[in-house]
Amino acid sequence: MKTLYDHGQVYTGQLPLASAFVVEGDRFLAVGNREDLEKFVDNDTKKVDLGGKFVCAGFNDSHMHLLNYGYTLSMAGLAEHTSSLGEMLEYLRTFDREERTGEPGAEECWLMGRGWNQDYFADGRRFPTRWDLDEVSRVRPICIIRACGHCCVVNSRALELMGITKETQQPEGGFFEKDPDGEFNGIFRENAVEYVFRRIPAPSQDQIREMMRRAVKKLNAYGVTSCQTDDFMTLPVPYEQVIRAYQELEQEGELTVRVNEQAQFTDPKELQRFLNAGWNTGTGSTFFRIGPLKIVGDGSLGSRTAYLSRSYEDETSVQGLPLMTRKQLEELTALANRNGMQTAIHAIGDGILDWILDAYEQALQEKPREDHRHGIVHCQITRQEQLERIEKLGLHVYAQTIFLDYDLRIVEARVGRELASSSYAFHTLKEKGVHVSNGSDCPVELPDVMAGIQCAVTRRTLDGTAGPYLAREAMDVQEALDSYTSEGAYASFEEKQKGRIQVGMLADFVVLGENPFQVPAAELRRVPVEETYVGGQCVYHRER
Repeated sequence: MKTLYDHGQVYTGQLPLASAFVVEGDRFLAVGNREDLEKFVDNDTKKVDLGGKFVCAGFNDSHMHLLNYGYTLSMAGLAEHTSSLGEMLEYLRTFDREERTGEPGAEECWLMGRGWNQDYFADGRRFPTRWDLDEVSRVRPICIIRACGHCCVVNSRALELMGITKETQQPEGGFFEKDPDGEFNGIFRENAVEYVFRRIPAPSQDQIREMMRRAVKKLNAYGVTSCQTDDFMTLPVPYEQVIRAYQELEQEGELTVRVNEQAQFTDPKELQRFLNAGWNTGTGSTFFRIGPLKIVGDGSLGSRTAYLSRSYEDETSVQGLPLMTRKQLEELTALANRNGMQTAIHAIGDGILDWILDAYEQALQEKPREDHRHGIVHCQITRQEQLERIEKLGLHVYAQTIFLDYDLRIVEARVGRELASSSYAFHTLKEKGVHVSNGSDCPVELPDVMAGIQCAVTRRTLDGTAGPYLAREAMDVQEALDSYTSEGAYASFEEKQKGRIQVGMLADFVVLGENPFQVPAAELRRVPVEETYVGGQCVYHRER
């Protein structure tokens, strides 16, 4: 069955725009102007009039957490209730009452929430504590996760259930925070967050699949047809269970986002077992496949756990936190490289980036690889010489331009003017020939591609009240679109399969309500997603 899509403004990955294309099966059969496509059209061809709407390749979120997003959708959504600590606590009380209504045994279930940010609290920019959460409930265990995902806070009941005492040892690469008298205040940072999550009851396979379903539907509504996602350490379940859930959804036709799994491991023995089981970069299908080894190097800028090369400007007793030893980082990187596995390493601070660049250099000296596409996830705080090393090593950068909406308000205060002047340097990297893809790190941010494109182009906050931050690092609209399409495909070695509207490529595309090349830069986020297609099938249609 062939379908002709006509009378559109079609961005093929090149300018000028085309006006029509033909889909046969799950691939593009022909692209061009209507008169050029006549030979591909017959009496049985279905015809769709695009009515002048803009069409481009489906969006590819090149770094996010799909399973965690689905999990978050079942939690108390704190992002919309973070104007003050008082507002957040009141919302948690309301959520608690509504969730417990008619649910037997609900008081024993954990109350989970995510999305708060103390920098937005009008009644004091401090972290919540166990005692704040005790005002919500002293009976039900509570855990609220900061927007960045790198720290959480629990109440006294949760501490009791976890069996944490003053004698409990701190985890490597993280810590439970204590008050001056030595008592735990309920704040858990970095790897200590995993300590909490491992003590929350594991979900069933059906619950995991439902989380994935919810997330996939939301992604389609934002025009996302592919994502590169870190899921293996989201929940206290073995990675085999996560893979099985994806495969089951694919078999049932419910996986309407193409998933490239950024497989996170912290133990070389576990990674070797994974490789021995036959999993490696590229293993899988067009809907679920294994991508790179994912390593988390440090924390976040907002919580001052990103590992810098110097002290924080606004808290000189803090430098941030590497989440593993230098030796562990080097061992994991070398193991993956020796086995032909791509690697993507989280780096927000320039201090951890030094470690990562050294690890890549050592691994590639041991076993040179011409097209490894190893990468840096986030690549936020950088020095000029580090940008040059990224180019020299041939690394890929997984950027999140949507982070500028919050970070540009704090970056100079956190790291100082000198470091801030060479950070979030995505245009400079592009000029050096580095491939830069884009994403959301969802659920840190919503997978709102048009908002990310706006931040990439304007380098301002979404409301326009702050910025521009390093305007010279702005992308133009075409570069921003490419960062969410063809560059994402390049990141996963799939640039010959998707990411452009071209003959023979997978027919994943999105129909927008306006042409982003003609919309004022400050209004790009308001461009609506009208329809989303995966393999030629409509998986989302905007209700009027």
